[in-house]
Amino acid sequence: METGPEIARVAALIGDTARAQMLWALMAGEALTATELATVSRVTKQTASSHLSKLLAARMLVVRQQGRHRYFSLANREVAQLLEDLTSIADATRRAKFSWGSSDPALRRARVCYDHLAGDSGVRLFDSLVARGMIRSDADGSCLTESGREFCRAFGINLEALGHLRRPLIRECLDWTARRNHLAGALGAEMLKRCIELGWARRLGSSRIVRFTAGGEREFRLWFRLP
Repeated sequence: METGPEIARVAALIGDTARAQMLWALMAGEALTATELATVSRVTKQTASSHLSKLLAARMLVVRQQGRHRYFSLANREVAQLLEDLTSIADATRRAKFSWGSSDPALRRARVCYDHLAGDSGVRLFDSLVARGMIRSDADGSCLTESGREFCRAFGINLEALGHLRRPLIRECLDWTARRNHLAGALGAEMLKRCIELGWARRLGSSRIVRFTAGGEREFRLWFRLP
């Protein structure tokens, strides 16, 4: 099998404006119905159904039936990562703009990137762990040091449980607004989950925005030693 034609096929699927809008809407990590995706992409239900069939056939989406409704979501984290990387490249090539990233300050501050924390808050969290020697990052990738493991346990994260997952514990993800890496992988997802469990932050409706409370912001800064 030649790789070139396969790349072209995937690129053509994402390259359609309506399908791109559908995929981007699913980056919030929530499953949506065909009707909701039709509204997001501003197409008819019939057209949306055709687009969704193509994305399902390409294994970029999965669907589950619940009652009378069918709910669509991204097939896996690799698809989400592809979309995030493409967004970063697309945003960098906008020659008409002099500033990078989204103009929405709330999205720039903190948002969900599929299942982990992104935006300035996510970048600063990752930078703090690296600067304090809790994550070692080099050409071979990133790993959690012993001090990092102690910190995670104190923060309430079950590393043993994460070790049984098939996904990498740590993965660096290029943030499309900050243009620096934030923390992804199983640990990145668990960090965001823990912040929400502690009541420090919450998802804002069905959007990708993550909003910290005043007290949560203070605790977040204290734990990760942010100025």
